[in-house]
Amino acid sequence: MPKEKKAASEKPERKTRSSGGGGRKKLTAYNKFMQTEMARLKEDEPDISHQDRFKRATANWKTAKAVAS
Repeated sequence: MPKEKKAASEKPERKTRSSGGGGRKKLTAYNKFMQTEMARLKEDEPDISHQDRFKRATANWKTAKAVAS
């Protein structure tokens, strides 16, 4: 049997990407700490800016990390 040749105008089928989300990545210890710390700081000191709150949270992470290690 001879092989059939495709016409030049036919394009090969493209593979489609899966749209299944697959879930989220696990949060690291830093991410978990920052979530809870940002919420705590927002509740304790609602008047400070987000940037200042983030700076305080990262400073707290440095000290908490040193204590935990």
